[in-house]
Amino acid sequence: MATEQGVMGGIITGSAFTKQFPTINTTTGNGNATLQGFVVAIYNIGCWAGALLTVFIGESLGRKRTIILGATILTLGTVIQCSSYELAQLMIGRIVTGAGNGVITSSIPVWHAELVSHKSRGRFITTEISTNVGGVAVAYWVDYGFSFVQNGAQWRFPIALQVFFALWTISLISVLPETPRWFLSRDRAEEAVEVLKRIHHGEDMTVVEKERLEIVTAISQERLAQEHLGGKHPIRMVFTNGEQRVFYRTTLGVAVMIMQQLTGINLITYYAPYIFIKSVGFSQRLSSLMSGFLSLFYYLTTLIPIFIIDRTGRRPLLLIGLVGMAIGMCVLAGTTSVVAFTPGVVATVALFWYDFWFGVGWIPGPWLLAAEYAPLMTRSQSAALATSATWIFTFLVAEITPPAISNIGWRTYIIFAVLNVAFMPVIYFFYPEVGTLPVPN
Repeated sequence: MATEQGVMGGIITGSAFTKQFPTINTTTGNGNATLQGFVVAIYNIGCWAGALLTVFIGESLGRKRTIILGATILTLGTVIQCSSYELAQLMIGRIVTGAGNGVITSSIPVWHAELVSHKSRGRFITTEISTNVGGVAVAYWVDYGFSFVQNGAQWRFPIALQVFFALWTISLISVLPETPRWFLSRDRAEEAVEVLKRIHHGEDMTVVEKERLEIVTAISQERLAQEHLGGKHPIRMVFTNGEQRVFYRTTLGVAVMIMQQLTGINLITYYAPYIFIKSVGFSQRLSSLMSGFLSLFYYLTTLIPIFIIDRTGRRPLLLIGLVGMAIGMCVLAGTTSVVAFTPGVVATVALFWYDFWFGVGWIPGPWLLAAEYAPLMTRSQSAALATSATWIFTFLVAEITPPAISNIGWRTYIIFAVLNVAFMPVIYFFYPEVGTLPVPN
């Protein structure tokens, strides 16, 4: 579902797109950079709204039906976008598409966390997130291929491509199981046992029964905690501490998702071609090509934590990632700050360096922690709130990037370098390692 982020990064500098929407043409015209940023960023407002919607419907619908609903909404939004002739319609389409993506991204990590063994939970969820980054890479290369087309298909087809991935998601999720935790929370024990048998295929029934009892015990304990809090609804429980420290644990998940966005990743994901043109000095065609290579490299780096995150844990990768990203932003700022110096190769290497450390250290960790820290009783709500936070701060970064680069130039990258350094003590002192614990714990 990440194709939307990659698609817009490539088409906002395209000739057919800027001809159709000249008011946001800031590369070859006199378009408004703030408006351009808003059109790109408004997608994230939709994602934020979709994530908040999941807070209220995710637990009652279950993981599967919520994901299917999100993919359906995303399909509708994509149709609105790719049929746009006016900027207002494009913006409405981006909001609707974002709402669908917000529902999906709030639900899939929880669905994964509740289905897989704790021994491989990190690997499976990291694979899912890596696949999303692969969507960004596909989008950039589709953008590059269609940059040679000199009519509306140059931007309409790359946007429309998202429908394929949404329908693919619906078809796949339809034949996959609901989580045993959701079945047991609805007192549907037989269905839960059937899912656990599928998860532990070939293992002894004692393993299945042991996990069933662990989930039942955890649900009972949290229902008891809910009673001690006056029988509050899970949505209200999220904002109450009690013995389970629900609010504190939810806050940790929300905060790490905010930090993920403030490291500066969507500065690059959304605006790589724009940065290559404005800061590095490449042509429009070369910037599209380099953005394609950058997105492919970024995807390949996200494959690394698949093999190491369950051994190293979440914290070490988060900390080393912050160091690497801070260095990358400093080098990018330094090379683009000297007017007489053409940044070229060095600035390009800095962008690749940054993406490497984000892909290894920060692409999986926050999504994992947001789901793992949340108690079972409020997992759907807590994870959805964390996801809504990531989208509202993605909106912030996407909104400020074009005017920031236009007005303060290289200093934009210094801001993100400082933020990366500032997050190091926060992760070190406040985020415990939980990767080795089973989901009920």
